[in-house]
Amino acid sequence: MTWYPHTVTVAAASEPVTLSEAKAQTRVDGTASDTALGLYIASARAHVEAYCGTPIVSRTVTVKSDSFEDFDKFPLAPLGSVSGITYTDTAGDTQTLSAAVYEVRTDGLTASLALKYGKTWPSIQDGSRITVTAVVGYSAVPDDVKHA
Repeated sequence: MTWYPHTVTVAAASEPVTLSEAKAQTRVDGTASDTALGLYIASARAHVEAYCGTPIVSRTVTVKSDSFEDFDKFPLAPLGSVSGITYTDTAGDTQTLSAAVYEVRTDGLTASLALKYGKTWPSIQDGSRITVTAVVGYSAVPDDVKHA
């Protein structure tokens, strides 16, 4: 099973903790510390994501694989949606896989892309990679994660 490191194509629109929530927690008044608190929030989120191996806030990523068999275990979860899967066919042309061929399966922090009944994965050119574009992370960050 080979998944390559993902690339963020659309960054998170917000952090899991707002500036006002951080100011209330730290009992900071005024705006003098706003920039520093914003950096602390982003740093804390990045640390938690790296430590847990889980994207906390929703963002769009691309991730590449060598084979459709790798789709049994998607490398990032929670997985919200897949907006596209591209591959290079045996003739060397880039193709987009129809959403009628696969379905997104999620169960908490486990995700996969499975064939729909009666469908088959297409043949790909040897040595090429399959690219999945997906939205990962929580659309609403759980309270216990926010508190941590």
